[in-house]
Amino acid sequence: MSWSAKQYVTFEDERTRPVRDLLAAVPTAKARSVVDIGCGPGNSTALLAARYPDALLHGLDTSSDMVAAAKKRLPAVHFELADISEWNDPGPFDVILANAVLQWVPNHDTLLPGLRAKLAPGGSLAIQMPVNLDEPAHLLMREIAADGPWAEKLSEAAQVRTPRHDADWYYRVLQSSCSKLDVWQTTYYHPLAGAAAVVEWFKGSGLRPFLDPLNEGERAVYLDRYTAAIAEVYPALPNGTVLLPFPRLFIVATR
Repeated sequence: MSWSAKQYVTFEDERTRPVRDLLAAVPTAKARSVVDIGCGPGNSTALLAARYPDALLHGLDTSSDMVAAAKKRLPAVHFELADISEWNDPGPFDVILANAVLQWVPNHDTLLPGLRAKLAPGGSLAIQMPVNLDEPAHLLMREIAADGPWAEKLSEAAQVRTPRHDADWYYRVLQSSCSKLDVWQTTYYHPLAGAAAVVEWFKGSGLRPFLDPLNEGERAVYLDRYTAAIAEVYPALPNGTVLLPFPRLFIVATR
């Protein structure tokens, strides 16, 4: 699946707010070694650099475009191409940040305890994941994918996201190995400039598995249908603004 740093940062302020809220809940006051797994274009890494200015900081991502953008933003930080599911650096790390990335990585039952095991004593694993697969925007992606000439091409697009678990599932997976564990969910309401802006938002994230397999003509038709459907289910306010509800799950697990 391809990722575009330029597309992703179109709504950088909105996408960065959740990670600010996440880091505000991390109790680890001092850190020597910090890693941003799934660093994207470096917006979350920049917050880590500000929070822990004396730490050895590095980031990793599977997208070369994202890594290039992160290096341009933070040239003093070491960034690398790496797959989280195959990342074998044992640490220890004082902070591991996984912001809006683990929804793309499978096997959370083994992945999360493995990440926690990389923490130094007193270190924190900080996770934020969208939990919006049942929101109308995502339901429409799947409905339109199944109802069109591209149905066969897109038959597995919805499986790219890892299966969603509830908050209590994550709590049970991590509680026995943590000195402190916080799990909560927040729904953000992002004011966007109409249905077209909602589509642009998801073109930088959730729509990628549905658009990548299509040719240029199919992609244009799919997006036309999707935009029209979005306009119906997310009616604009009198000034043209659409409030996009976006639920997110947060986890801070401290060793």
